[in-house]
Amino acid sequence: MPSLLPSTTVGKKIVMAATGLVWLLFLSFHLWANLVVFRGPRPFNELAAFFDDRVYLLAITRAVLLVSLVLHVLAAYALARVDVAARPAPYARVRPQRATFASRTMRWTGVVVLGFLVFHILHLTTGTIQPVPFREGDVYADVTGGFRVGWVAAVYIVCLAALGTHVFHASWAALRSLGLVHLRAWPFDRRLATAIALVFWLGFTAIPVAILAGWRG
Repeated sequence: MPSLLPSTTVGKKIVMAATGLVWLLFLSFHLWANLVVFRGPRPFNELAAFFDDRVYLLAITRAVLLVSLVLHVLAAYALARVDVAARPAPYARVRPQRATFASRTMRWTGVVVLGFLVFHILHLTTGTIQPVPFREGDVYADVTGGFRVGWVAAVYIVCLAALGTHVFHASWAALRSLGLVHLRAWPFDRRLATAIALVFWLGFTAIPVAILAGWRG
């Protein structure tokens, strides 16, 4: 059976970068849509209903995201195996020179984000996890009701921190893997990556924090 990934390490990194950028684009749109919750129940539910009525658009979007996710995970696993094969015995002592905390924990934050994605879908898409009764068609009630439960808000806040860390490294590493920037110490693209990660982290985290703190729309 032919591999879904290129045979070279560079090729695998390009697959990771391209699929990661697909998810970054989706996260940008998802953040905008989620922030509509602060406008109140009617605008939020109307926006959700607008997209629910576009069945084919949803199907295409989900298919693209699923394929991108599968390829991203496969590429990450394949690159991890390459690293292990190149250095089967870990260093006795590690002194990071250029590596950041985000790059050193990339695999772990990736696992957390993947698990969080599953939890998020089961919570607010399928209603399988119901910290409060799931109301079909009332997305506003599902979101605000769920985030008023302390452990649910805590799961989101912790996992969104992992997402922000993952996005920080992923955004500038993707530009380098695609050959769009050159390697140099603390370049502009790293500062840009910091800004992107902060926007995602603060934007998404503001929602459970505000609702848990007692905000009422």
